[in-house]
Amino acid sequence: MAGVQKFFMRAVLITCICTLLSTQVQGEVFTALVDLEHLLRTEGAVVQTLQRYLDAEEGRLEKIKKLRQEFNQLHKAASRDGDEFISNPVNAFLLVKKLTADWKAVARLMLDTEGKAMVENITHSGHLRFPDEEDLTGAAFALLRLQDTYRLDTASLAKGRIQGVTRPSPELSAGDCFELGRQSYNNEDHYHTVLWMQEALDRVDEEVDKTADRAEILEYLAFSTYQQGNVHHALKLTNDLLAAAPDHPRAPGNKRYYEDMLAKREQYMKRGDDGDMSENDSVPLKKRSPLPDADSERGIYERLCRGEKFPPLYHDRELTCQYRTNNRPYLLLQPAKEEVMFPKPRIVVYHDVLSEHEMNVIKTLAQPRLRRATVQNYKSGELETANYRISKSAWLKNEEHGVIARVSRRIEDITGLTAETAEELQVVNYGIGGHYEPHFDFARREEKNAFQSLGTGNRIATWLNY
Repeated sequence: MAGVQKFFMRAVLITCICTLLSTQVQGEVFTALVDLEHLLRTEGAVVQTLQRYLDAEEGRLEKIKKLRQEFNQLHKAASRDGDEFISNPVNAFLLVKKLTADWKAVARLMLDTEGKAMVENITHSGHLRFPDEEDLTGAAFALLRLQDTYRLDTASLAKGRIQGVTRPSPELSAGDCFELGRQSYNNEDHYHTVLWMQEALDRVDEEVDKTADRAEILEYLAFSTYQQGNVHHALKLTNDLLAAAPDHPRAPGNKRYYEDMLAKREQYMKRGDDGDMSENDSVPLKKRSPLPDADSERGIYERLCRGEKFPPLYHDRELTCQYRTNNRPYLLLQPAKEEVMFPKPRIVVYHDVLSEHEMNVIKTLAQPRLRRATVQNYKSGELETANYRISKSAWLKNEEHGVIARVSRRIEDITGLTAETAEELQVVNYGIGGHYEPHFDFARREEKNAFQSLGTGNRIATWLNY
């Protein structure tokens, strides 16, 4: 009996062990209380996971709310006076950046199915236009071009203060300044990279909600400072980068490179004779921007843009104002108001030539046809786009509207020239920082095929309606 009982106990023991093993393998936790105790730990882990997810989601939603607030602030500012708003180059850059880089950031944050559907719906909407990366680059370069032409201070520009602009724009964030620096860097323009990355660094240190990564700013700033010729400061910035990001993959190699370069330099030059600026300088630059000579063609062009006064090249008596009729019936009752601005070459301004109605008709006809303006390649004779002509243009024929024909006749009467051999009326709309660098409107001797398709010979005069 004892033996049978002992065998029975063994059988029970084995059965219990097998049951436990079976439970662990198959997950039948309802068969034993000990497994339910394990589930309490599982439940705790689930609670922690859900909390981490909620924290992450709340953080994500806070970022979306912040971006929405930034979009809304810019939209409200633009809604007050759209034309005045977009005429400010800082506003124009911010608008394009918001709808390119910042919108991509929003789209990445809207991860769920419904959010993705919303993003795709608005992005691919037929009646909405989104700028692309080329537009962002163009807006950034336009701002940099204006900065150089009008000698605008980086810090003031970042604060939205532009001389002559009555209503300041919103201040640029560290992220906005970083984007300007990044665009400059991609264009191998290390002068502007240093200016804007330094401004980004100054601003990111003051921001509570960071809009840029300090380590990333320092990396761009250090390398461009080195490219500007200031190895000492590049090394200092790299040390700052290592302090901020000790595991940075490229910083240690850059640090060794700068140290080796300085060591080699000391073999040939005395300390302090290398042209570098001190570590206390906030924006150390050895190589300055290639600003044009004031009396060069480019320098004179930029001075004219800034409205600077020039020493008179002619006596005032040669700069006259008069009413001109050219014995044309149309001008007898309402003569043209002529003001000679420059006698040789002859540059003349005629005042009050077009009415508001005529200007509006011309703009309305031209707007749907506007295309990127082209220039003629002087070697090939082919038309092509160029970064020194930033505008869109359209061409209007006299037959298209009575206003176009009437304006052409008026120009004939005022100039005494015939419009039979003139080109069609070209309507030009300049964009952000739009410009057309100094050029000749007529064809030079080396331009063999210029205006060949017109069959009318070379240009002899240009008329501009503004």
